Amino acid sequence: MKQNLIVKSLAAAGLVTALGLGGISHYGPSAANAGPVEAAQTVPTAAPSAALPDFAQLVEKNGPAVVNISVTGNMKTAASAPDMGISPDDPMYEFFKRFRGPQGRMQPQPQEPSHGIGSGFIVSADGLVLTNAHVVQNASEVMVKLTDRREYRAKVIGVDPQTDIAVLKIDGKNLPTVRLGKANDVRVGEWVVAIGSPFGFENTVTSGIVSAKSRALPDGSYVPFLQTDVAVNPGNSGGPLFNMKGEVIGINSQIYSRSGGYQGVSFAIPIDTAVNVKDQLVQTGKVQRGRLGVVIQEVNQSLAGSFGLPKAGGALVASVESGSPAAKAGVRSGDVVLKIDGADVGNSLDLTSHVGSMKPGSTAKLEVWRDGKPQQIAVKVGETPVGKTAAAAPEKADLSGSRLGVAVRSLSPEEQKQASVQGGLLVEQVAGAAAKAGIRSGDIILAVNGRQLKSADELKAATKDAKSMALLVKRDDVSIFVPVELG
Repeated sequence: MKQNLIVKSLAAAGLVTALGLGGISHYGPSAANAGPVEAAQTVPTAAPSAALPDFAQLVEKNGPAVVNISVTGNMKTAASAPDMGISPDDPMYEFFKRFRGPQGRMQPQPQEPSHGIGSGFIVSADGLVLTNAHVVQNASEVMVKLTDRREYRAKVIGVDPQTDIAVLKIDGKNLPTVRLGKANDVRVGEWVVAIGSPFGFENTVTSGIVSAKSRALPDGSYVPFLQTDVAVNPGNSGGPLFNMKGEVIGINSQIYSRSGGYQGVSFAIPIDTAVNVKDQLVQTGKVQRGRLGVVIQEVNQSLAGSFGLPKAGGALVASVESGSPAAKAGVRSGDVVLKIDGADVGNSLDLTSHVGSMKPGSTAKLEVWRDGKPQQIAVKVGETPVGKTAAAAPEKADLSGSRLGVAVRSLSPEEQKQASVQGGLLVEQVAGAAAKAGIRSGDIILAVNGRQLKSADELKAATKDAKSMALLVKRDDVSIFVPVELG
């Protein structure tokens, strides 16, 4: 890879090096005029200042339970391309490569050994260790080293890639352990400490504060990450994040970086999530996750106004899978989930993480906003298991939705079947408010403010006096609500 390329923004905080042939490649009045007493009274005193935290005792007590993890595995090298008499940087290289025939096929290369370094921590005196799944992924051998230089070959009890949690077991007795806290009790702004092996430097201590809670990342739909400004670098992956009580509240997992190194934004998996996964892996060897069978999205101010909500918040149900637990319980597209089991749903991640942690077969009590008022729905939680958009027909488009800025027509029965919808209007042309909101030709408008559409007249009536609305749109097999401001 060329050195001037920008490193992937969300990087796993793991350190991997390839073992090549023969070595390793790395990567008042004036006091002067006053009497003695008066002078003493007018001398300003310094405001009391909060002392900086002292992490020494915390580290001394918990450091021995933080381990270094080294992994040996195999890594595929890039396939070599045959000489075609043309530079790979030439624009025509890809063209010729496709038509070079059998003799020009890429030549497979043998796998070469790789060595990875990460961190972990001991959670039971008999040798259970928590780390990241990506640290031990594809490992043929996992070694765990303690601060007293004892080394153990570890057995991988189980991994869960969706939460990036792995559980290891080493054969030891009376091992040092950490205390586990509760991530839900963490406050933004409080001091936290990380211990790990950045770049292989074992038992390195870094500190900072909690920057935010419940961060959703593109690759962590079930994980409400803790964001910190603790220095986390490659090799810190799987290491513990401590609060000032000396309790583990998270597992350092990812960094946000343009350089590949620490830039002030780090993410940790909440320990509550990790313990749930750990318990299931130890007991059953697999992780079960609850499922409702809905597609949800965030509720911004425009959508909140369209549905008559007093403020933005909750999780908006964009679509409900046919036959799903949510469908059987009566959940509808356009419902806004405000609470689940009495807990407020501030955003979509609050809902997915809560449901994901529920045991299949249990009951989730939802409070949803529907038709301008809250309603209660009980859903029996299911288990998460480990159509083409209709094309425009030649008939003339109905321009009755022109205030919205769209030309639409009804779908034929065959098109509805093909798109797996009931009713709906196909967008053939788009401009004005709709285009500004992101509506495209080929979209299917299914509903307005949660009310299903079957004709262009219904769309026209809905837009007549409205200042804003939420359109439920299906595009490429995905249904989402799009807020539109009409002015």
